[in-house]
Amino acid sequence: MHLSFHGADRNVTGSCHLIQCAGKKILIDCGLFQGGRALSEENAEDFGFHPWEIDFVLLTHAHLDHCGRLPLLVKRGFKGEIITTSASKDLARLVLLDSAHLQESEARSREKRSRRQRHEHEAPAPALYTLYDATRCFDFFGRVAEYQQGIPLAEGINACFYDAGHILGSASVALELEEGDHRRRIVFSGDLGSDGRVILRDAEPPPPADFVVMETTYGDRLHRSLASSIEELYTSINTCFARNGNVIIPSFALERAQELLWYLREGVESGALPAGMHVFLDSPMAISATEIYRHHPECYDEQSAQLFAHQRDPFTLANLHIVRDLNDSMAINQIKGGAVILAGSGMCTGGRVQHHLKHHLWDRNSSVVFVGFASKGTLARQIIDGQRSVRILGEEVAVNAQIHTINGFSAHADRDELLAWHHHIQAPHTFLVHGEDEVMQHFAGLLQNTKVHLPQQGECFDLLAL
Repeated sequence: MHLSFHGADRNVTGSCHLIQCAGKKILIDCGLFQGGRALSEENAEDFGFHPWEIDFVLLTHAHLDHCGRLPLLVKRGFKGEIITTSASKDLARLVLLDSAHLQESEARSREKRSRRQRHEHEAPAPALYTLYDATRCFDFFGRVAEYQQGIPLAEGINACFYDAGHILGSASVALELEEGDHRRRIVFSGDLGSDGRVILRDAEPPPPADFVVMETTYGDRLHRSLASSIEELYTSINTCFARNGNVIIPSFALERAQELLWYLREGVESGALPAGMHVFLDSPMAISATEIYRHHPECYDEQSAQLFAHQRDPFTLANLHIVRDLNDSMAINQIKGGAVILAGSGMCTGGRVQHHLKHHLWDRNSSVVFVGFASKGTLARQIIDGQRSVRILGEEVAVNAQIHTINGFSAHADRDELLAWHHHIQAPHTFLVHGEDEVMQHFAGLLQNTKVHLPQQGECFDLLAL
C-alpha cells in the first residue's frame, strides 16, 4: 500500500498522485504544470510511472492543472478508466479540447520561429498532445460519480466523491483501501472552495481518515470578506469609467467568469453600477462553460436553484455581449471607455486577455482587475508584483493602467477554512500539496495532532509503515 507524488509537490500546479494497493494503481488527477518555460518542459517529461500500468484515474475537477495531462497519459499508453462527476466530465471535454488547440498552435509558432531564425538543425518541440489525442482521451471516461455514493474499483478498494465547493462538479475523494488484513482510508482534498459563494454549495468534508492529501494554495492568508470585495469591484469599475477608461478583468473560464457575471448583474440591478454599462464576455471557453453551468442544477446552492426555478438566468445582464469571433474580439479595443472586458486566461498565460492587455496596459485611464490566484512566473504575477513593463505578444508594454488585486473572489478556501476542513478529517498523517513552498511551511506549523509531510516530486510513502 503505497502513495507517491508526481505533481503539485511544493508548487501550485500539475496535481498528480498515485495510490498502489492490492495490485491496482489508482491516479488522483493528472494535471498540467503551468507558470513558465521550465514547468512547460516538465510537462513533456516522464510521469514517474508507466501510464499503461494505471488502472483508474479519479479526477477531482476540470481545471487544467488537475486534468490537463490526461490526453498525454492516453497518448503514452493508458488503457484504464477515468471516473469523475457528470459536470466535471462535461467541463473537462471543453478544457482539454481548448488545451489541445493551444498546444498545436504553440507548436506551429515554434516551428515558424525556428525557420525564421534558420535553426532548421534544431527541431522545435512538438505539441505535447493534439486534438486527436484529446478526443481519444474521452473514450476512457467511464462511470460517473455522484456525491456521497460509493464506487467499487476492485475487491477491497472503494472510492467516494464529496462536494468540494470549488467549481462546478468539483470533489474531494475518499478511498477505502484493503490489502491483506490491513485497512486504511485516505482522503484527497482536490481544490477546496471558499464558503458562502454564489452558485455552488459549500464544501462538505469527507469522514475522518488515516491519511489526508490536501491543497494549501491560500494556507498562509485570509480572504477579504465577500461583501467588501464586491464593493471594491464596483468601485474600481466606477472610478475607471469616470476616467473614461475600460476595465480588463483576466478571468478563469470556469467558475470565476460565471461568478463575476452574477455580481455584475446584481450591481446593475441594484444601481451600484451604471445601467448602460457594456460587458464583453470575450472567452469562447467561458461562454461554453456558462452553458454547461446552466445544465447542471444538481450542483447549485439553494439561491441559484431558486433563480433558475423562476426562469431567471443569473448569468445574463442587459448589455452583455457574447464574443466568440476573433475579429469581434479585436474590435472591442476600438471602444475608448465605459466597457468591462472579461477575457481568459486568469493568469494571463495565453488567450485573448493578452491582446486586451497589450492595448490597455499602457493607458493610464484603464484599469486591470485581478480576481484570482497568479502563480509565480506568470504574466499576471509580474503585473501584480509591480513590474514597470512586461512583455506581451513579443512586445514590451509599459504598465501604466491602474492595477487592482481583489482576493476575496477566490474559489479556493483560505487559511481558516482549510484548517476547519482538516480538523474534521482528524487524520494522523497529513500530506501537503498544491501550494508554494513557503505557504506549505507556514500552514504545516498551524496543524495539530497530525504528522505533517511535505513530499518532494517522485517521493513514495509506504502507508502501512507510517
